[in-house]
Amino acid sequence: MNPIQVQKFLGGIDYPATKDEVVRTAESHGADEDVLNTLRNLSRDNFNSPNDISEAIGEQK
Repeated sequence: MNPIQVQKFLGGIDYPATKDEVVRTAESHGADEDVLNTLRNLSRDNFNSPNDISEAIGEQK
């Protein structure tokens, strides 16, 4: 999953944010199941910036 693709569904989110908030925001912005599953499976539960989310996506295998 490309972090840039994911970020386009996270516009307007306030940081710090929990994984649940990130998933809800992406869902409300029309993210498909692939994006939502990627976010649900992130190893972290809290994010302080968009970069934290991108790093967590990069850590997935």
